[in-house]
Amino acid sequence: MDYVQRMRRLIGTQPLVIAGSTVLVKNERGDLLFQYRKDTKEWGLPGGAMEPGETLEQTAVRELEEETGLIAEGVQQVTTFSGGDFFYRYPNGDEVYNVIACFIASDIRGELRVDHEETLDLRYFNSDSLPENIDKRAQIILERMSE
Repeated sequence: MDYVQRMRRLIGTQPLVIAGSTVLVKNERGDLLFQYRKDTKEWGLPGGAMEPGETLEQTAVRELEEETGLIAEGVQQVTTFSGGDFFYRYPNGDEVYNVIACFIASDIRGELRVDHEETLDLRYFNSDSLPENIDKRAQIILERMSE
């Protein structure tokens, strides 16, 4: 059982402050990788919560591999997001205030693999033709990264 699940058993759905990482992965054409999430039925960016003892970089690499099958030999942190814009209520009622370290992945190897636990689909999208139902947090990240 992971850290967040253990905390949920103690406090229920009350808001938690969760540190985590998200990873921007581009293919050779410059298209950005999105994950269609099983729990929210929205497109988002690969990433997730930090486990105790991990660095944010380790979280980024682990989450990318778990959710996509891709292994990043390098990740570079570009910014951190937090605050009220990153409050999220999951479909099951769990509430979180996310603190998200955003990384760009490099030297990527492996093949895309849908895990079917968290992910229903993985696809690269061109910035001119992004999917319609993008997770609010991913929308904000993309908007702020393009400023």
